[in-house]
Amino acid sequence: MIPLRDANPTRRWPIVTVLLIAACVAVFVAELGVEANGGGQALERLFRDWGLVPRDVSAALGGSSAALDRELPTVVTSLFLHGGWIHLGGNMLYLWIFGNNVEDRLGRIGFVLFYLFGGVVASATQVFVDPSSPIPVVGASGAIAAVLGAYVVLYPRARVLSLVFLGFFYQLLQVPAIVVLGLWFVLQLVSGLASLGPTSASGGVALFAHIGGFVFGATAGGVLLTRRPRQGRLA
Repeated sequence: MIPLRDANPTRRWPIVTVLLIAACVAVFVAELGVEANGGGQALERLFRDWGLVPRDVSAALGGSSAALDRELPTVVTSLFLHGGWIHLGGNMLYLWIFGNNVEDRLGRIGFVLFYLFGGVVASATQVFVDPSSPIPVVGASGAIAAVLGAYVVLYPRARVLSLVFLGFFYQLLQVPAIVVLGLWFVLQLVSGLASLGPTSASGGVALFAHIGGFVFGATAGGVLLTRRPRQGRLA
């Protein structure tokens, strides 16, 4: 099931969502330049330097303050790196569809803080579950998972036009957000638990970053439900 758009209007244009997408695209273009000039090894070095490496973060937490100062920025910089066109395109599609409504509810500054903190929580979850991994974690998926978690709690009945595959056939259907995003989370959870086995692997996907981000976002969405939407003129 691939979401294409939602039927959930916003009160104002989602400038923060658009700027986040633009930033990720700009960084990806820079990645292409690095690879074109230095090859795959240069790109791998970029990911090691600016991606989140759980082993390095774990070591820094128990090491010197200089090591911690060097590794902590990667918690944020890793959110803007992507491993390929499909990785970037999938993340940006989900951010575009669901980010605008969460931004509308939180406000622009609130959404920036929520997005970044959701990414931090997602990264921390991945480090906690797999602290010895030497593989760089890159991508906005954890922060976007927080957006999805908030969206499904705030707008569970919103209709999402989705491409639904039925064997060799597909169909466009209007599906409630709770179904689309609920199935997405269940898939992440099942795959993540399966990856904990001694001989299994997660295929290079930071599944627990997705899980941690989604749970954080859903919790934040639940808190928002206890508050009345702000009224008045929009800035």
